[in-house]
Amino acid sequence: MPDAPTDLRIGIDLGGTKIEAIALTRDGRTLFRQRMPTPAGDYAGTVRAVADLARAAASGVSASVGVGIPGAVSPATGLVKNANSVCLIGHPLARDLSTALGQEVRVANDADCFALSEAADGAGAEAPIVFGVILGTGVGGGLVVNQQVVRGPNAITGEWGHNPLPWPRADELPGPKCYCGRHGCIETFLCGGALARDYAERSGLSLSAGELASAHGDAAAVAALERYIDRLARATATVINIIDPHVIVLGGGLSKIARLYEAVPALWPDYVLSDTIATRLVPPKHGDSSGVRGAAWLWP
Repeated sequence: MPDAPTDLRIGIDLGGTKIEAIALTRDGRTLFRQRMPTPAGDYAGTVRAVADLARAAASGVSASVGVGIPGAVSPATGLVKNANSVCLIGHPLARDLSTALGQEVRVANDADCFALSEAADGAGAEAPIVFGVILGTGVGGGLVVNQQVVRGPNAITGEWGHNPLPWPRADELPGPKCYCGRHGCIETFLCGGALARDYAERSGLSLSAGELASAHGDAAAVAALERYIDRLARATATVINIIDPHVIVLGGGLSKIARLYEAVPALWPDYVLSDTIATRLVPPKHGDSSGVRGAAWLWP
C-alpha cells in the first residue's frame, strides 16, 4: 500500500474469535467486507492476518487503516494493555501493523470504535456529544465529541464499567467481585451474565438475558429486569451528570432489549441533577457492524 491514505477507509475489528475487515468510501458506502477466524493465542499470526485482510480490502488502492481491539494502547509504552485477547497484551500492535503494511495504522479500543461509528453516521449522527455504551460480556464505553474520539492521557476515557454502581441499595453491597479485583463495579451489575445471575440467585432457575427479556409471565424474570433497568438508569444518570451528552447509544447483546429505551429515561429524573433532561437513549443504527465501521472512521 502507498504511504498516503486517499479516499478509501479500511476498518478492522480484531476480536478474540474473529477478525472482520470493511472498506468504506468517504460517504460511508461499503465496498468490501470479509471475516476470518482469529489465530488463537498467536500474536504473530494475528498481525499477519490483519495485514492480509487490510491488503485484500484495499485491492491495490491507497487507503487509511484503523483497527479496533478489545483493549487499549498504553500512551506510556505503546504496548497493548487491558485486552480480553491476552495474546495482544504487552505487544506494540500499532507499530507492528504499521511495519507490516508500510504505513501508519491507528489502533483504538473497540468501544471507542462503536461510539465513533454511531456518532459519524449512525444513531448519534450530527449530535455534538455522543456516549457509546457496550452491554455485553463486559461493560465498556466510548466518548465522541464533534465526531472525534476523546482520548485522555491514560487511554481509559469511557471506562465507566469499572466505577462503582451509583446509589447502591443495601442488598447490592458490597457487590459481586469484579475481575479487576474490586467489588460492586457497574460491569458486575450490567453485563449479560449479571442479569442472568441475578435472576438465578432469586429464583433458583436458569434463563439467558435474552430469555429473561421476553419472559413476561415469569414474576421473578420481570423483577430481575426491573432491577436491571433501575441499575442502568443510575449508571447512565451518572454519565449524564458528568458529561452531559446529547445522545447515549447502547450496543452489545443487551441493547436489543426494546424496553430499555423508554424505561431507563423514565427513571433519570430521580438521579440526574437537572430540571429537564434532553439526552436521548437510543439503539445502534449499525448494530454489530458499528465496531468495524468505527475503526474505519478513526481517520478523519
